[in-house]
Amino acid sequence: MAEERIQKILARAGYGSRRGSEGLITAGRVTVNGARVELGAKADPVRDDIRVDGERVTLPQEFVYYAVYKPRGVLSTTAGADPRQKVTDLVPGGEHLHLVGRLDKDSEGLMLLTNDGELTQRLTHPRYEQEKEYSVLVARHPDHEQLAAWRRGVVLPDGERSEPADVRMEKAQGKGAWLRVIMHEGRKREIREIARLLGLPIVKLIRVRIASLRVGGLKTGQWRKLTSEEVAALKTGKTKER
Repeated sequence: MAEERIQKILARAGYGSRRGSEGLITAGRVTVNGARVELGAKADPVRDDIRVDGERVTLPQEFVYYAVYKPRGVLSTTAGADPRQKVTDLVPGGEHLHLVGRLDKDSEGLMLLTNDGELTQRLTHPRYEQEKEYSVLVARHPDHEQLAAWRRGVVLPDGERSEPADVRMEKAQGKGAWLRVIMHEGRKREIREIARLLGLPIVKLIRVRIASLRVGGLKTGQWRKLTSEEVAALKTGKTKER
């Protein structure tokens, strides 16, 4: 094989995104043929002996792609000794896969688990502005100004303003209402924080789409393998690089 940047090889081998792999390199944890390497270095993943913390790096024989419906109460994490159930427990070999589209413990819906580092990078890096769509049940009927403020962006407690979002009311449910929310960013608990600041407490939050991939008929706790057409659509879908 031809030489590639080492962070790209590590991402393909399941060591996180390229940015995360760059962190391994700068921390001095990566060696090639016994020598520590720096950012920008290249290697041949077949010919060279690439190691992270002394463990030989091997590329997966084949990529796997799972669409998973994460239930409420299940954690979106692969690390730590927390005894609570993790989304990686739901699929075969999940502990070795990347998580695309993390959800907080109280939220549910679509996640993608894969060992394809390149696709993970494409779906998670902010510069690609991949859409994520949510169905959100709020405890009150929103008024025009609340929805308009959400669409414009809200100043969050850390001083940053949320990116503009596509937000519309879908239907009323008792004293509450279902909203459709489409966003390009996904900071931790951002939708919940925006709704709280606007006076719209969230009752239920479900992710229904990541880029071109939809949750479809999956029920809570279920998973399925992506079709080749779905994988191709995720890899070739239109992006908006900044």
